[in-house]
Amino acid sequence: MTKAQNGLEASRTAARKHDTAKCAEILCYVNQCVVLDTTSSFLYIGRLREVTDNFIVLEDADVHDSRESPSTKEKYVVDSKKLGVKINRRRVHIRFQEVISLSSLEDVVEY
Repeated sequence: MTKAQNGLEASRTAARKHDTAKCAEILCYVNQCVVLDTTSSFLYIGRLREVTDNFIVLEDADVHDSRESPSTKEKYVVDSKKLGVKINRRRVHIRFQEVISLSSLEDVVEY
């Protein structure tokens, strides 16, 4: 193996460790109802099932496009906590790179 190949393999190994650490931080939310805010207009609320290097997997989820609603994302989340999650997907995979924040629905503060 050349020096360049060794360097590439070392950087891949470091990236995998970083991804594993990133996943480990949110694994405490598995089987809990979570809210994922994304870089797009989409908001996801559902039970966290799995975390991989590339995806976060939710089950019994509400995929909400805020462009199609007069409500803000924050108001929609508060209403979902008060009234219940409107399930429209049995399972959905969200690209890890798209996620801005993840929190437990239980941690949402009603106002």
